[in-house]
Amino acid sequence: MTNGLRLRVAFFKTEGGREPVREWLLTLPRAERQVIGTDLLDVQYGWPVGMPLVRKLEADLWEVRSTLGDHIARVLFTIEEKTLVALHDLSKNPSGHRKPISSILPRNDCKPCTGGEDEKPSYWEHP
Repeated sequence: MTNGLRLRVAFFKTEGGREPVREWLLTLPRAERQVIGTDLLDVQYGWPVGMPLVRKLEADLWEVRSTLGDHIARVLFTIEEKTLVALHDLSKNPSGHRKPISSILPRNDCKPCTGGEDEKPSYWEHP
């Protein structure tokens, strides 16, 4: 990697070809996408990063915490072979309610999907 970039970013991809985090990002207003994108860039170039931007949730699972006006958006991710893999999105509404991680992350058995032996994973899929 060059120019100070420490991590690549990839999006989790389902067997059906959906990328839930990317799809969620595209539903957000442009200004909110820019905040989250800037926060992901900070993680890419500054890894390892701690609070208040990144919080470790459990072994090999972190969240990027982006403040968007009156609420907080979170992108849950893991790191594999110098790649930040965005697994799931969360938005914490002003009331503070959110689902427990165990109910939203059935993706512990993700595997890299590559195009060939020498190619690095470009996205991740659920087996």
